[in-house]
Amino acid sequence: MGDTGIGAASPPVRQGAVAAGAVALAAMTAAQVASGLRPGSVLLVAVVVLLLAGCAVAFTAAVSSWGAAAVAFCVVACVGLVAEWVGTRTGFPFGGYRYTDVLWPQTGGVPVIVALAWAGMGLAAYAVAPGEGPVRIGTGAAALTAWDLFLDPQMLRLGAWAWVEAGAYRGVPLSNFAGWLLVSAVVMAVIHAVVGRNASGAVGLVGLYTVMAVMETVGFAAVFEPRDPLVAVVGGAAMGGFAVLAWKRRADRNGAGRG
Repeated sequence: MGDTGIGAASPPVRQGAVAAGAVALAAMTAAQVASGLRPGSVLLVAVVVLLLAGCAVAFTAAVSSWGAAAVAFCVVACVGLVAEWVGTRTGFPFGGYRYTDVLWPQTGGVPVIVALAWAGMGLAAYAVAPGEGPVRIGTGAAALTAWDLFLDPQMLRLGAWAWVEAGAYRGVPLSNFAGWLLVSAVVMAVIHAVVGRNASGAVGLVGLYTVMAVMETVGFAAVFEPRDPLVAVVGGAAMGGFAVLAWKRRADRNGAGRG
Protein backbone atom coordinates (compact mmCIF):
# COMPACT_ATOMS: atom_id res chain seq x y z
CA MET A 1 0.00 0.00 0.00
CA GLY A 2 2.99 2.29 0.43
CA ASP A 3 2.13 5.92 1.00
CA THR A 4 -1.38 5.66 -0.38
CA GLY A 5 -3.22 4.03 2.55
CA ILE A 6 -6.73 2.61 2.44
CA GLY A 7 -9.51 4.42 0.64
CA ALA A 8 -10.58 8.03 0.84
CA ALA A 9 -13.57 9.67 2.48
CA SER A 10 -16.49 10.83 0.36
CA PRO A 11 -17.49 14.51 0.80
CA PRO A 12 -20.45 13.76 3.15
CA VAL A 13 -18.34 11.43 5.26
CA ARG A 14 -15.54 13.98 5.32
CA GLN A 15 -17.83 16.77 6.45
CA GLY A 16 -19.39 14.68 9.20
CA ALA A 17 -16.01 13.46 10.42
CA VAL A 18 -14.58 16.98 10.50
CA ALA A 19 -17.57 18.19 12.49
CA ALA A 20 -17.26 15.31 14.96
CA GLY A 21 -13.53 15.92 15.31
CA ALA A 22 -14.02 19.62 15.90
CA VAL A 23 -16.56 18.99 18.66
CA ALA A 24 -14.27 16.44 20.31
CA LEU A 25 -11.30 18.81 20.05
CA ALA A 26 -13.24 21.66 21.67
CA ALA A 27 -14.46 19.37 24.44
CA MET A 28 -10.95 17.98 24.97
CA THR A 29 -9.53 21.49 25.29
CA ALA A 30 -12.14 22.38 27.89
CA ALA A 31 -11.38 19.17 29.79
CA GLN A 32 -7.67 19.97 29.69
CA VAL A 33 -8.31 23.39 31.17
CA ALA A 34 -10.35 21.77 33.93
CA SER A 35 -7.68 19.13 34.56
CA GLY A 36 -5.04 21.84 34.76
CA LEU A 37 -7.03 23.55 37.48
CA ARG A 38 -7.57 20.20 39.21
CA PRO A 39 -4.34 18.32 38.40
CA GLY A 40 -5.10 15.51 40.84
CA SER A 41 -8.35 14.49 39.15
CA VAL A 42 -7.98 11.03 37.60
CA LEU A 43 -11.47 11.27 36.10
CA LEU A 44 -10.54 14.39 34.14
CA VAL A 45 -7.39 12.71 32.85
CA ALA A 46 -9.53 9.81 31.58
CA VAL A 47 -11.97 12.24 29.95
CA VAL A 48 -9.14 14.04 28.15
CA VAL A 49 -7.77 10.76 26.78
CA LEU A 50 -11.17 9.54 25.62
CA LEU A 51 -11.84 12.83 23.83
CA LEU A 52 -8.33 12.75 22.37
CA ALA A 53 -9.05 9.29 20.99
CA GLY A 54 -12.39 10.32 19.50
CA CYS A 55 -10.89 13.45 17.99
CA ALA A 56 -8.01 11.54 16.38
CA VAL A 57 -10.28 8.87 14.90
CA ALA A 58 -12.69 11.46 13.50
CA PHE A 59 -10.01 13.59 11.90
CA THR A 60 -8.34 10.48 10.45
CA ALA A 61 -11.69 9.35 9.04
CA ALA A 62 -12.04 12.75 7.38
CA VAL A 63 -8.99 12.07 5.21
CA SER A 64 -9.41 8.30 4.75
CA SER A 65 -12.58 6.54 5.94
CA TRP A 66 -14.16 5.55 9.23
CA GLY A 67 -13.11 1.95 8.59
CA ALA A 68 -9.47 2.79 7.93
CA ALA A 69 -9.39 5.16 10.91
CA ALA A 70 -10.85 2.50 13.21
CA VAL A 71 -8.40 -0.15 11.98
CA ALA A 72 -5.39 2.14 12.45
CA PHE A 73 -6.55 3.20 15.91
CA CYS A 74 -7.32 -0.31 17.16
CA VAL A 75 -4.11 -1.86 15.88
CA VAL A 76 -1.99 0.92 17.36
CA ALA A 77 -3.84 0.64 20.67
CA CYS A 78 -2.98 -3.07 20.70
CA VAL A 79 0.66 -2.29 19.92
CA GLY A 80 0.76 0.16 22.83
CA LEU A 81 -0.96 -2.29 25.17
CA VAL A 82 1.44 -5.12 24.31
CA ALA A 83 4.48 -2.85 24.64
CA GLU A 84 3.33 -1.70 28.08
CA TRP A 85 2.47 -5.27 29.16
CA VAL A 86 5.93 -6.48 28.16
CA GLY A 87 7.57 -3.39 29.63
CA THR A 88 6.05 -3.78 33.07
CA ARG A 89 7.15 -7.40 33.23
CA THR A 90 10.62 -7.29 31.67
CA GLY A 91 11.81 -3.69 31.78
CA PHE A 92 12.16 -3.76 27.99
CA PRO A 93 12.11 -1.43 26.13
CA PHE A 94 11.46 1.47 28.52
CA GLY A 95 13.29 0.45 31.68
CA GLY A 96 11.98 -0.90 34.97
CA TYR A 97 8.59 0.56 35.99
CA ARG A 98 5.17 -0.42 37.27
CA TYR A 99 1.66 1.01 37.16
CA THR A 100 -0.14 1.93 40.35
CA ASP A 101 -3.90 1.70 40.93
CA VAL A 102 -4.45 5.37 40.02
CA LEU A 103 -5.49 4.79 36.40
CA TRP A 104 -8.31 2.35 35.77
CA PRO A 105 -9.69 0.11 34.36
CA GLN A 106 -6.64 -2.06 33.73
CA THR A 107 -6.02 -5.18 31.70
CA GLY A 108 -2.97 -7.25 32.44
CA GLY A 109 -1.84 -4.56 34.83
CA VAL A 110 -1.88 -1.88 32.10
CA PRO A 111 -4.45 0.97 32.19
CA VAL A 112 -6.74 0.90 29.17
CA ILE A 113 -6.47 4.66 28.68
CA VAL A 114 -2.71 4.28 28.19
CA ALA A 115 -3.35 2.15 25.10
CA LEU A 116 -5.91 4.69 23.88
CA ALA A 117 -3.41 7.50 24.38
CA TRP A 118 -0.79 5.69 22.29
CA ALA A 119 -3.28 5.40 19.45
CA GLY A 120 -4.75 8.90 19.60
CA MET A 121 -1.46 10.75 19.79
CA GLY A 122 0.12 8.29 17.37
CA LEU A 123 -2.26 9.43 14.65
CA ALA A 124 -1.62 13.09 15.45
CA ALA A 125 2.16 12.59 15.49
CA TYR A 126 2.08 10.87 12.10
CA ALA A 127 0.27 13.89 10.67
CA VAL A 128 2.99 16.36 11.71
CA ALA A 129 5.87 14.11 10.61
CA PRO A 130 7.91 15.38 7.64
CA GLY A 131 9.38 13.22 4.93
CA GLU A 132 8.26 10.22 2.92
CA GLY A 133 8.29 6.48 3.53
CA PRO A 134 10.82 5.32 6.14
CA VAL A 135 11.82 8.91 6.86
CA ARG A 136 8.25 9.75 7.87
CA ILE A 137 8.15 6.71 10.13
CA GLY A 138 11.31 7.92 11.87
CA THR A 139 10.23 11.53 12.22
CA GLY A 140 6.78 10.45 13.35
CA ALA A 141 8.38 8.32 16.05
CA ALA A 142 10.32 11.38 17.20
CA ALA A 143 7.15 13.51 17.18
CA LEU A 144 5.30 10.98 19.34
CA THR A 145 8.26 10.63 21.72
CA ALA A 146 8.32 14.42 22.07
CA TRP A 147 4.89 14.19 23.73
CA ASP A 148 6.33 11.93 26.42
CA LEU A 149 8.59 14.78 27.52
CA PHE A 150 5.35 16.16 28.99
CA LEU A 151 3.47 12.95 29.69
CA ASP A 152 5.90 11.16 31.96
CA PRO A 153 6.55 14.07 34.35
CA GLN A 154 2.81 14.76 34.52
CA MET A 155 1.86 11.16 35.25
CA LEU A 156 4.62 10.81 37.84
CA ARG A 157 3.11 13.79 39.63
CA LEU A 158 -0.25 12.05 39.52
CA GLY A 159 1.28 8.85 40.87
CA ALA A 160 0.06 6.82 37.89
CA TRP A 161 3.30 4.85 37.64
CA ALA A 162 6.68 4.59 39.33
CA TRP A 163 10.18 3.89 38.05
CA VAL A 164 12.34 1.28 39.72
CA GLU A 165 15.25 3.71 39.54
CA ALA A 166 14.76 7.46 39.16
CA GLY A 167 16.29 8.94 36.02
CA ALA A 168 17.90 12.16 34.88
CA TYR A 169 14.84 13.90 33.44
CA ARG A 170 12.47 14.77 36.26
CA GLY A 171 12.87 11.25 37.60
CA VAL A 172 12.43 9.60 34.19
CA PRO A 173 15.33 7.41 32.97
CA LEU A 174 16.71 8.12 29.51
CA SER A 175 16.06 4.48 28.57
CA ASN A 176 12.37 5.38 28.60
CA PHE A 177 12.77 7.71 25.64
CA ALA A 178 14.80 5.14 23.71
CA GLY A 179 11.94 2.71 24.30
CA TRP A 180 9.42 5.29 23.17
CA LEU A 181 11.31 5.81 19.92
CA LEU A 182 11.31 2.07 19.27
CA VAL A 183 7.61 1.49 20.02
CA SER A 184 6.65 4.72 18.26
CA ALA A 185 8.41 3.54 15.11
CA VAL A 186 6.19 0.43 15.12
CA VAL A 187 3.16 2.67 15.69
CA MET A 188 4.14 4.87 12.74
CA ALA A 189 4.68 1.85 10.50
CA VAL A 190 1.16 0.64 11.28
CA ILE A 191 -0.41 4.03 10.59
CA HIS A 192 1.67 4.38 7.43
CA ALA A 193 0.42 1.04 6.14
CA VAL A 194 -3.25 1.65 6.93
CA VAL A 195 -3.89 5.34 6.16
CA GLY A 196 -0.62 6.34 4.51
CA ARG A 197 -0.28 9.67 2.79
CA ASN A 198 -3.93 10.50 3.46
CA ALA A 199 -3.13 11.40 7.07
CA SER A 200 0.12 13.24 6.42
CA GLY A 201 -0.41 16.93 7.09
CA ALA A 202 -4.14 16.44 7.75
CA VAL A 203 -5.25 19.76 9.18
CA GLY A 204 -7.43 18.33 11.93
CA LEU A 205 -4.70 16.01 13.20
CA VAL A 206 -2.07 18.75 13.00
CA GLY A 207 -4.46 20.95 14.96
CA LEU A 208 -4.87 18.23 17.59
CA TYR A 209 -1.09 17.85 17.97
CA THR A 210 -0.73 21.64 18.21
CA VAL A 211 -3.41 21.96 20.88
CA MET A 212 -1.73 19.25 22.96
CA ALA A 213 1.63 21.02 22.63
CA VAL A 214 0.21 24.39 23.66
CA MET A 215 -1.89 23.11 26.55
CA GLU A 216 0.94 21.05 28.03
CA THR A 217 3.39 23.93 27.70
CA VAL A 218 1.04 26.39 29.38
CA GLY A 219 0.19 23.85 32.06
CA PHE A 220 3.78 23.26 33.16
CA ALA A 221 4.76 26.90 32.72
CA ALA A 222 1.88 28.63 34.47
CA VAL A 223 -0.86 26.35 35.81
CA PHE A 224 0.44 23.21 37.51
CA GLU A 225 1.71 23.43 41.06
CA PRO A 226 4.60 23.39 41.44
CA ARG A 227 5.32 24.90 38.06
CA ASP A 228 8.10 23.38 36.01
CA PRO A 229 9.72 25.73 33.49
CA LEU A 230 12.23 23.06 32.42
CA VAL A 231 9.55 20.63 31.27
CA ALA A 232 7.61 23.50 29.68
CA VAL A 233 10.64 24.59 27.66
CA VAL A 234 11.93 21.15 26.68
CA GLY A 235 8.54 19.67 25.85
CA GLY A 236 7.27 22.86 24.27
CA ALA A 237 10.32 23.17 22.02
CA ALA A 238 10.13 19.52 20.94
CA MET A 239 6.39 19.33 20.23
CA GLY A 240 6.17 22.94 19.14
CA GLY A 241 8.92 22.44 16.59
CA PHE A 242 7.06 19.62 14.89
CA ALA A 243 3.79 21.59 14.97
CA VAL A 244 5.30 24.78 13.52
CA LEU A 245 7.04 22.90 10.71
CA ALA A 246 3.82 21.03 9.89
CA TRP A 247 1.86 24.27 9.59
CA LYS A 248 4.66 25.76 7.46
CA ARG A 249 4.54 22.81 5.07
CA ARG A 250 0.77 23.25 4.72
CA ALA A 251 1.20 26.97 4.05
CA ASP A 252 3.90 26.27 1.45
CA ARG A 253 1.70 23.69 -0.32
CA ASN A 254 -1.27 26.06 -0.33
CA GLY A 255 0.93 28.84 -1.68
CA ALA A 256 2.28 26.60 -4.43
CA GLY A 257 -1.25 25.55 -5.32
CA ARG A 258 -2.30 29.18 -5.81
CA GLY A 259 0.80 30.00 -7.79
